Amino acid sequence: MDTRGPLCVGIDPHGSLLTAWGLGDDLASLERFTRTTVEALADRVAVLKPQSAFFERFGSRGVAVLEKAVEEARAAGALVLMDAKRGDIGSTMEAYAQTYLDKDSPLFSDAVTVSPYLGFGSLRPALDAAAVSGAGVFVLALTSNPEGAEVQRVTAADGRPLAQVMLDHIAAENRGAPVLGSVGAVVGATLGDAGVDLAVHGPLLAPGIGAQGATPADLPGVFGAAVGNVVPSVSRGVLRHGPGVAALREAAERFTAEVRTAVATAPDTR
Repeated sequence: MDTRGPLCVGIDPHGSLLTAWGLGDDLASLERFTRTTVEALADRVAVLKPQSAFFERFGSRGVAVLEKAVEEARAAGALVLMDAKRGDIGSTMEAYAQTYLDKDSPLFSDAVTVSPYLGFGSLRPALDAAAVSGAGVFVLALTSNPEGAEVQRVTAADGRPLAQVMLDHIAAENRGAPVLGSVGAVVGATLGDAGVDLAVHGPLLAPGIGAQGATPADLPGVFGAAVGNVVPSVSRGVLRHGPGVAALREAAERFTAEVRTAVATAPDTR
């Protein structure tokens, strides 16, 4: 982020974007969309975030496209954050960890999104695998969808919102880490005032910028003193400018500049 700018761009090849690019909703179009996005952005943005579901819907051949995208994006210097939102228990969570956080896996990524709402302890296989491989984990805390509040804002037995319980677990995992810890939180940029303590000493992935209505200027209001640790995420706001490589790059550069401006006067809490 210090070198390339504070921006994460999603790779979300859903049907409407494929259509907007003049492509069909088929495997060849998926491959072209993904290859163009990686070519345009992987050597200049800090983070690329493929949404695995849009590749999985094409079966094994779609997953093969995803594997290639991960490989090429990392080779070009981008960090790859796999947006998989996996969450399970025991051996199943261990299998998810091996899929995304084992260096021998074809889907090995620099980080993966996970859901803690089977209990934070259920994430232990992913946390341990990330520590071994030098990767990271982004834990869903307060998501940008309005339905999330019925779970994430529920009050725990000790009076804390459930999201705060998860944030406190993240902070404990990161305690003692230099700069930022490798366990991040997902906190939606659309929330207005998050209303929780975001001092987790880790990165804060902020989806919701662009098509979901949030702007870079909203970030200080949501994240307060922690805004310097935010990884703002935009997908359609950049991708809708395709299929031209130059236009994709220009859109990403504009968002990066806007984010830099929004956080320029914020304190560095790292």
